[in-house]
Amino acid sequence: MSGIEQARKTAEALAHSPGFGNEHSSEAVAGALPQGRNSPQRAPLGLYAEQLSGSAFTEPRAHNRRSWLYRIRPSAAHPPFVRIDNGAVRTAPFTESVPDPNRLRWDPLPDPAPGTDFLAGLWTLGGNGDATQRTGMAVHLYHANTAMTDRVFSDSDGELLIVPERGGLLLRTELGLLRAEPGHIALIPRGVRFRVDLLDDSARGYVCENYGQPFTLPDLGPIGANGLANARDFLAPVAAYEDTDRPVQVINKFCGNLWSATYDHSPLDVVAWHGNHTPYVYDLHRFNVIGSISYDHPDPSIFTVLTSPSDTPGLAGVDFVVFAPRWLVGEDTFRPPYFHRNVMSEYMGLIEGAYDAKTAGRGGFVPGGGSLHNMMSAHGPDRETFDRASAAELKPQKIDDGLAFMFETRWPVTATGQAATADHLQRGYDGVWQGLERNFRP
Repeated sequence: MSGIEQARKTAEALAHSPGFGNEHSSEAVAGALPQGRNSPQRAPLGLYAEQLSGSAFTEPRAHNRRSWLYRIRPSAAHPPFVRIDNGAVRTAPFTESVPDPNRLRWDPLPDPAPGTDFLAGLWTLGGNGDATQRTGMAVHLYHANTAMTDRVFSDSDGELLIVPERGGLLLRTELGLLRAEPGHIALIPRGVRFRVDLLDDSARGYVCENYGQPFTLPDLGPIGANGLANARDFLAPVAAYEDTDRPVQVINKFCGNLWSATYDHSPLDVVAWHGNHTPYVYDLHRFNVIGSISYDHPDPSIFTVLTSPSDTPGLAGVDFVVFAPRWLVGEDTFRPPYFHRNVMSEYMGLIEGAYDAKTAGRGGFVPGGGSLHNMMSAHGPDRETFDRASAAELKPQKIDDGLAFMFETRWPVTATGQAATADHLQRGYDGVWQGLERNFRP
């Protein structure tokens, strides 16, 4: 059986613990999880008790993130880390270029060289803020064609929101295993170690690295108690451990650089755990879209799946927004997204199909590609879409032939030097708005 076949067999048999933000608990061996206390004098089964804190001890209970891990060896048992090459990974502050007010769009990443795993295939497009100050975010893309064998990664700079676009992933984390297929998202909290196996011959997608406050579900306000992403549809892993005594390379992203240490065992050796600092996977097709049933349509904030709050109420460090399948029924309404300029900056990607405000096909907005519309840059439907939507018969319309998303952030996104000069940057993107003629008739 090939590695991919074995990974698929494993992925198909996974169990989960549902509920975003829950106090989950799980044990892979009966009796491994202590009862009535977190750190007994002797942890069960000869395990070591260890707390992993994703927030300060003194943050309010509603915001506090921590999990207790019961592992074969403590995380402290490792040799020194040494600097290694960062590859194509870059981290804020981004100083190698300047923020660009122009609208930018990229084709998908080219196919990777043979033997490229998830970490080697990470490529940074840009971002904002400062990872050392735990503010801002980065946009990465990935392409891979091999599994991370005897190689484990953790990110001390932020949590990772992984958006597969092509090829499934089997995420082997300290807290258990998760399967993420195109149309899913996976959320790996800050500091959680993981390894990526492939469920297909190759994989490609997007990553939002959130340096700021952890992602949470947005408040619903006047919507009420239900709608958007339902907490119970987020799936956490159940405990599954590796008990291996062979060299494993552990790579830590710390303050923008990659550091490596070779352990004599796998650090994915957690036999039991409980807490709320945990990975999740979520199927974007389960998003409960809220929209207008009279006229006009709400702002795109109505599509928010997850938000990273800032120190200003209502202003996100980064929002993750999905344009999921939905009905359009508005009367006397221009139905695609309207022309607008926004104080927020928007990076948009496409997972499948086509986006209702952009022309698809070669040279257009295609799956695996992405666009960047920075703060106050004017954008909206291209000319072809505008002409079609302005003349369309306004009958009920089902939008179900595409799945697009957006990373929306409070600060401008500075493109990296490699993104600003990439061969797959679409030169002449401005041309899609040419031909929007003067129609004014006084």
